[in-house]
Amino acid sequence: MPSFDVVNEVNFVEVRNAVDQANKEVGQRFDFKGSDARVELNDKALTVFADTDFQLDQVWDILTGKFAKRSVDVRCMEPGEVEKISGNKVKRNVAVKAGIESELAKKIVRLIKDSKLKVQASIQGDTVRVTGAKRDTLQEAIALLRKSITDFPLQFQNFRD
Repeated sequence: MPSFDVVNEVNFVEVRNAVDQANKEVGQRFDFKGSDARVELNDKALTVFADTDFQLDQVWDILTGKFAKRSVDVRCMEPGEVEKISGNKVKRNVAVKAGIESELAKKIVRLIKDSKLKVQASIQGDTVRVTGAKRDTLQEAIALLRKSITDFPLQFQNFRD
């Protein structure tokens, strides 16, 4: 039976490269001279530091620009609330979402079942496997998912015939 997997993968090498490039640009810019603006990368989270809210927004804009140049989808990033730390300094934690969460997986399965296509969708960990009798119906399912789910990046892998 032909099948494919719906996944969300983030290339963490490119994320690290984008963070390094953003830190380099922040260090070289005149308007950040003498400030403590930087981006730190932990396992699956980023922390953006700055002196003011305005600088925090500027660092975030630089970082999203670097993500775009390195072809990392910004929709994978979930910025948190701005927190005040010592003095006037602020920080923002940004979670990197990799994999499909259970709520989104259930939404994908429900969307495919409601579409009346002759395909079956099953949740397998952090992926959704879609199987069907014909390639054409699988391609219709891919087109349906691309059109319907726009707030989260999806990739389609393991297309087997």
